[in-house]
Amino acid sequence: MKNDSARILLIEDERALREALADALSAEGFSVEQAATGGAGLTAFRTNPPDLVLLDLMLPEMSGIEICRAIRSNSKVPIIMVTAKASETDRIVGLDLGADDYVTKPFSARELSARIRAVLRRGAATPPPVGQRLLKVGEAEIDLEGQRILRSGSVVHVKPKAFQLLAFLIQNAGRVYSREQLLDRVWGYDYAGETRTVDVHMHALRQAIEAIPAQPTALQTVRNIGYVLRRSA
Repeated sequence: MKNDSARILLIEDERALREALADALSAEGFSVEQAATGGAGLTAFRTNPPDLVLLDLMLPEMSGIEICRAIRSNSKVPIIMVTAKASETDRIVGLDLGADDYVTKPFSARELSARIRAVLRRGAATPPPVGQRLLKVGEAEIDLEGQRILRSGSVVHVKPKAFQLLAFLIQNAGRVYSREQLLDRVWGYDYAGETRTVDVHMHALRQAIEAIPAQPTALQTVRNIGYVLRRSA
């Protein structure tokens, strides 16, 4: 996706920062709509859905977490959380709700633009061929095109980022990846020091597809390295 075709909804209550970000992103070729409160941001999203949402965590009326949850209830639009909070717990909560990236203040306009482009590129990736629609992994069937996990004919729900992690491992079955590599490949940037989020998502996936999650046969841990997906013949 070209920058000049991407519309960004910026939800940020600090006026000076919001206007500075809007100016910087406009200079990069993005089209930016601004909202100063959580309520106004959610209304703007529903009125004219953007290509990407930049979402502050601390907002009047509705928190960024509440907005992220509301958007994810019926949309897969990319979301980048923007916040002054830097704790690992805050990051994991946002990512587990379905945010695609997490930027901690202060940050440079160049860094933010690079992350936006990375997220948009991932969202524009070519879907797998229809002929590969259902794949057997563990005790489940994976619908890559429809982004669903099916088990005994029923849909098993996981967070969007967890499914993206599973899809990446399926497409690279048999290859071992460290947590840092998975963060780079799936989340799209170097997230060194915050690798527990991979374990959180892997735990959810094992619950979804393994017969005995504590003894996984498909999503395996490689000691001192990371994870690998092994498909049975």
